[in-house]
Amino acid sequence: MAKTVMIVDDSASLRQVVRMALSGAGYQVMEAGDGQDALDKLNGNKVHLVISDVNMPRMDGITFVKILKQRPEYRFLPVIMLTTEAGATRKDEGRVAGAKAWMVKPFQPAQMLAAVSKLLGP
Repeated sequence: MAKTVMIVDDSASLRQVVRMALSGAGYQVMEAGDGQDALDKLNGNKVHLVISDVNMPRMDGITFVKILKQRPEYRFLPVIMLTTEAGATRKDEGRVAGAKAWMVKPFQPAQMLAAVSKLLGP
């Protein structure tokens, strides 16, 4: 059975690029436009990994990850932050919130798929 990855980003075009790369590699994909939308859509659904932007309306990615990790069913869910933010302070905030990896946009799809594969395994 294919593993499911949720993409959380307010940019529809970026979600499309990530979705195409993930789908092409055999993953199922869910999408959300911001952190609040992602929490609403997760709602107990089985997801194997989340790729989230940091800067989004309604709920930013760091807040989303903090809330996500408070839910027992998602406590160990790996999260990759995919963002334009490259500063050490923001990376530390993401790590403390529970993110396992940090990728800076623009990114290479192969690089993102390698990170996904590393976190999800075979």
